[in-house]
Amino acid sequence: MQWSQDPCNVDNLNNVRREASRYFRNKKKEYLKATIEEIKTNSKIKNIRGMYRGISDCKKGYQPRTNVVKDEKGDLVTDSHSILAWWRNHYSLLLNVHGINYVRLTEIHTAEPLVSEPSAFEVDFAIGKLKIHKPPGNDQIPEELIKVGG
Repeated sequence: MQWSQDPCNVDNLNNVRREASRYFRNKKKEYLKATIEEIKTNSKIKNIRGMYRGISDCKKGYQPRTNVVKDEKGDLVTDSHSILAWWRNHYSLLLNVHGINYVRLTEIHTAEPLVSEPSAFEVDFAIGKLKIHKPPGNDQIPEELIKVGG
């Protein structure tokens, strides 16, 4: 039996590992060169948004997004339909308050004056000032949807 033809030979395994590392290292270099060229191109054609997005992606690297919430029992929920159902139930309980008959009025002493609720004009003005092309927050509602939806 010859050791050079044995697929389990340590030298053969080291050679395969070395070749695989070299291959992936070269692929990573190609990817980085292509990314840098894309950033340069965006800079030359004055696509500032694309340029900064490319820079940000390079700096941050790969970051998988995790959408996980805890249900009433404290268990983690990862299924998108279950998460939407949880948010629907949460806001239903939060916004649909029934059975409050008595509200006690108390005098509140604060250092700042009380701020009244915003008028419809103020809300429209604030929505108009929202920036577009920003990533949505944890609620996954993009500003464009709020801005167009009113």
